[in-house]
This record gives sequence, structure tokens and C-alpha cells, in this order.
Amino acid sequence: MELKRVGSMPSAKGPEAYFTGQVRIEMLSSPAAPARTSCGQVTFEPGARSAWHTHPLGQTLIVTSGCGWTQCEGEAKVEIRAGDVIWCPPGHKHWHGATATTAMTHIAVQEALDGVAVVWLEKVSDEDYLSPVSEWHAHAHD
Repeated sequence: MELKRVGSMPSAKGPEAYFTGQVRIEMLSSPAAPARTSCGQVTFEPGARSAWHTHPLGQTLIVTSGCGWTQCEGEAKVEIRAGDVIWCPPGHKHWHGATATTAMTHIAVQEALDGVAVVWLEKVSDEDYLSPVSEWHAHAHD
């Protein structure tokens, strides 16, 4: 068993090549092979978001605080809030981040396939980022 005490792992700034705005990443677990699953806590300040990306074996996001947005390619942008759990299927191009005015933190859990857990693509344009939120999802929380 391996126990990592809170504060024992350094926080890292989200790399500019993969994120827009202020993003902080705290790796929670990244065990050695044969394990393939890693997880991290990611905090997006208002206006911050990931680039478009895919995961070869999918990804689970657990929103722990705040309010953010996520979008799969070809679908409407949706609002995500603390307590929401999102499953991004393998190979689905998507992004996630804070809203323009509120921060959002989530835990991201993903598996690696042949050592690859994420495939980074182009950055999300301001036009895509600021597109309308899906009305259906906005009412799902009421």
C-alpha cells in the first residue's frame, strides 16, 4: 500500500501548450505499471480551460467545487457543477474548464493505453468557449 499525505506532492501550473488561462494541477495518484489508472485534481480559474483532447480509454471527471463548462465535438456546451460526474468515452474529442466568471475544480481519472492517457489537440477558440450553454442541461439542475 502507498499512502500520499496531503501536501506531499507539489502543485504544477497547467502547461500553456495544453491550457488557456490559470490552471493548477495536483497529481493525486500515478502508480507504476502494471497499473494504468492515474488521477489528478485540476483547478481552473475563471476563463481557464483545457485544449481539445481525447483519451484512448476514456475519462471520468468528478466536479468537486465551483461551476464550469464542458463540450464534446459536435455537441452543445454544457454547464457542470460541484457533485456532477461526467464520463467522456474513449476517443471522444472534448474540452472542459471554468466558466467565464467562476472557478471550477474537478478530479480527473483516466487509464493509459500503451502509456498514453491523453492526446492533446488544438486550443479551444474564444468563439467555441463563449458559445451558448445548452438550455436542456441548464434546466437539468433546477
